[in-house]
Amino acid sequence: MTDNVRSVGLPDERPPSNTVGPLAWLRNNLFNTWYNAVLTVLVLALLATAIPPLFNWLVVKAHGFGADSTACRQGAGGACWGFIGEKLRFILFGTFPWEEQWRPLATIAVFIALLVASCDRRLWKPWFGLVWAAGLAVVAILMWGGVFGLTYVENTLWGGLPLTIILSVIGLAVAFPAAILLALGRRSNMPAVKVLCVTYIELIRGVPLISLLFMASVMLPLFLPNGVSIDKLLRAQIAFIMFAAAYMAEAIRGGLQAIPKGQYEAADGLGLTYWQKMRKIILPQALAISIPPLVNTFISFFKDTSLVIIIGLYDLLGTAKAALSDPSWRGFYREAYLFIGVIYWIFCFSMSKYSQKLERDLNRGHRR
Repeated sequence: MTDNVRSVGLPDERPPSNTVGPLAWLRNNLFNTWYNAVLTVLVLALLATAIPPLFNWLVVKAHGFGADSTACRQGAGGACWGFIGEKLRFILFGTFPWEEQWRPLATIAVFIALLVASCDRRLWKPWFGLVWAAGLAVVAILMWGGVFGLTYVENTLWGGLPLTIILSVIGLAVAFPAAILLALGRRSNMPAVKVLCVTYIELIRGVPLISLLFMASVMLPLFLPNGVSIDKLLRAQIAFIMFAAAYMAEAIRGGLQAIPKGQYEAADGLGLTYWQKMRKIILPQALAISIPPLVNTFISFFKDTSLVIIIGLYDLLGTAKAALSDPSWRGFYREAYLFIGVIYWIFCFSMSKYSQKLERDLNRGHRR
């Protein structure tokens, strides 16, 4: 059939050979103009200069995970992964009792399983909230203990990666519905509600997170009655929730403002109530529009959990700094920060890639 088509003189519809393949991609993306070609050559030269010594430090001259500090100091100047091997459990789990550290490890596994399952849109059903509630109950049992034969562990001993995940996941989960209410309140036609929401958002966004943590840790107990105290971890969690809710409210408000006025009028024409209109028509579109700024807030919030060190809580970054205070391992800060940096990057990069996928899926019906 192809030969017959070509025999009658019809043009060959295959793309020209110079527009497909890796060479064509390089020419079209990296060498399409003279200044792009210069930039490409400069970047390649920079990589050729930086990668070999970095590889030598990371791998070739590095000491293995079983090396001690003496061998690392007398070595050829490579990375000392023996520090990570020695302090791994302390960095990940803090001062949690050594023989019970399988419990924070299981906590991390439970959170990751819940987060991965939440990425499947087919599970976005009301019953999935019960799964999250059950998962959080399991986390509480694992971390606190005191039941089912588990030793009770005070939350002052919690630290490392489980504390970072608990503060960020629970904080965002509680702050998100609060942010939706604040965003709706800021656009409300009721003056009292609008003033309250605007005041809260601008007040919280006008101060740094460190100030909120300091107020929650130091100032709040001064206003409580004698004999009444609030757990330090709970105070930090409340501060994070307040902070995240204010920032996410502004991101959601931007999405609400981007909805065409005709959508509101069409919902009113259908006779929907205010909450029906928001739940079924307005909010789904507004939240889809707000995905990029919301995920930016999620990532920033996840990294901001490192600020709890100022109130005496040791998250992942705090435990790494504490591990460096060991006299035998002082000076190996590059290995410590590189290790926790990779962990932070994995979580943040995963959030970013999933948000891009979710944004593409939700916008499929609006492509032209």
